[in-house]
Amino acid sequence: MAGNRFRYGAWRDGPDPLAPPYDVRAAVDEVGERVLAGDSLRDVLRDLLRRGPRQGRGLDELRDRARRMRRDALRRGNLDGAVTRAQQLLDQALATERDALRAGDDDDSRFAEAVLDNLPRSTARAVEELSEYNWTSDEARGLYQQILDGLKREVVEQRFAGMKQALENGDFDGVSEMVGDLNDLLQRHARGEDTDDAFRQFMDKHGQFFPENPANIEELIDSLARRAAASERLMRSLSAQQQEELSRLMDQALGDGPLRGQLGELTDNLRALRPQLNWGRGEQRMRGPDDLGYGDAAAALGEIGELDELLDQLGQEHPGATLDDIDVEMVERQLGRGSADDVRRLRDLERELARQGWVQRDAEGLTLSPKALRRLGRTALAQVFDQLKGKRQGQHDLRDAGAAGDLIGSSRRWEYGDEQPLDVVRTIGNAIRRSGVATLPVRLRPEDFEVAETERRASAAVALCVDLSYSMYADGRWGPMKQTALALSHLVETQFPQDSLQIIGFGKYASVLSQGQLAAIDPTAEKGTNLQHALNLAGRHLRRHPGSEPVVMIVTDGEPTAHLEDGESYFWWPPTPATVRATVHEVDHLTRFGATLNFFMLGEDPGLQAFVGKVAERNGGRVFSPDADELGRYVVDDYVRARRGRG
Repeated sequence: MAGNRFRYGAWRDGPDPLAPPYDVRAAVDEVGERVLAGDSLRDVLRDLLRRGPRQGRGLDELRDRARRMRRDALRRGNLDGAVTRAQQLLDQALATERDALRAGDDDDSRFAEAVLDNLPRSTARAVEELSEYNWTSDEARGLYQQILDGLKREVVEQRFAGMKQALENGDFDGVSEMVGDLNDLLQRHARGEDTDDAFRQFMDKHGQFFPENPANIEELIDSLARRAAASERLMRSLSAQQQEELSRLMDQALGDGPLRGQLGELTDNLRALRPQLNWGRGEQRMRGPDDLGYGDAAAALGEIGELDELLDQLGQEHPGATLDDIDVEMVERQLGRGSADDVRRLRDLERELARQGWVQRDAEGLTLSPKALRRLGRTALAQVFDQLKGKRQGQHDLRDAGAAGDLIGSSRRWEYGDEQPLDVVRTIGNAIRRSGVATLPVRLRPEDFEVAETERRASAAVALCVDLSYSMYADGRWGPMKQTALALSHLVETQFPQDSLQIIGFGKYASVLSQGQLAAIDPTAEKGTNLQHALNLAGRHLRRHPGSEPVVMIVTDGEPTAHLEDGESYFWWPPTPATVRATVHEVDHLTRFGATLNFFMLGEDPGLQAFVGKVAERNGGRVFSPDADELGRYVVDDYVRARRGRG
């Protein structure tokens, strides 16, 4: 319509509706890069959610904000403001009453002054003793009554958000009736009765007292229980003397009517229905320039209690923690809608990772799925092949796998370094088509040549033994070790499926590792390089594949310092003759079986150099000394070269 005016600005009502969908594969690749760099898999997955997608707020930023709000709440004021305010009103009432008594010259006035002079120093006890006092001054009587009425109002208002109007009208009988009906409803619910109709009837009758407008009895209980727990925490956070003072004042304020007992019964009912809430555990010490009244102090402690609970939820530290554990409504109450939207976005990311099959959950939390591990292995292999570019061109290309096998009828362009037989017919056909001349002689050019692809006939049983001692991590070799093992695993799985690869990790003990276990494994401070145990497991693997070529590859940065005795690992440094003998014994077993042991020696440990040199002499294997960042190239290249030589 003509004359309309429009204003535009940044979107501020939740997540950007036009934002592109989050690239889950990019997140998985980012995780993979950090794992291959040596970071802990679980830490990386947790960091992904802590940091948040698309530069949005993650769990860490939300936790920092919650901590700041909690710190500010603790500085809001002093918790004993209700007692302090009662003391101030009592002092004013007594001063006003004494002024009125001084004007009288009778014995009753002198006696009343003596009563006032002998009041207990305790504010609560003084208020209690004055309950039967016949005030001379109406103003003093009004001040005294303010102590009781004000505290009574604060106590009830703190427990029920919608009580202000009823209390201003002095309708405590209506409040008492509502609390009685509420206790009856909660007790029926606790017994397991169907309370849906009873809840609706209760809200029809007393709904004005509950502006939160709970949709069901569980929401009603949640709201009331949080307030009741805050009241309990207030009492626990006061000193013993302050607790006694406030408790006596509250008893005086609530009087001898039914309301005092009903509120106590309500607290018991709510505690039974929500025992997991903080009902006074962990006292809080608040300090600030102001004295907080009962309602404000309880509200502050309720806020602190929720923030404590929120910090636990956002921390995700407990076993099996998920983002579904986070109470989004609590996040919105305490941190605002934007923060709640951030949590929802993180939930969507976690669910999308699971829905697309990139992660799965175990007892300890998120871990990468087999699908993600295959992608991680592919990434590791691609990085290794990037290192191989320009180094012995043609020898690392997987298309030459199976050069000595049976022809499968297909061919491809020849590349420098290929060793497959030439496909003569296709080669000459390429030359004729290129030149357009079908007469002899046919002149060949390098681009005309094609080689025949073959199918591998032979298989290999390969044991890759990787050192998991702490020195591998401390010296920056943990990431390259993981990358190498994952790359070789993916290479065998995708290009040499007839081969059988087993990854064996060894530290104080040795164990067989799956791809997932390898990706998730973290360094430990346990001492020991038990190569003897690793070679023993390697021998078992090779013997399970008697018809395959046996190959053992060992990646280590230290000489063997541990061996098994009666099933237990025995460690000593420098290595004992017993450790060396036990390790060489396993070497001899593998040598007799026909296995070749190739060592990839990291670092310049003289003891390791001397040991592997003698083992290579004894076994006939080879020794490589790559830098850590070239480890993958050496291992994969050696394996591919060896595989081309068999068949």
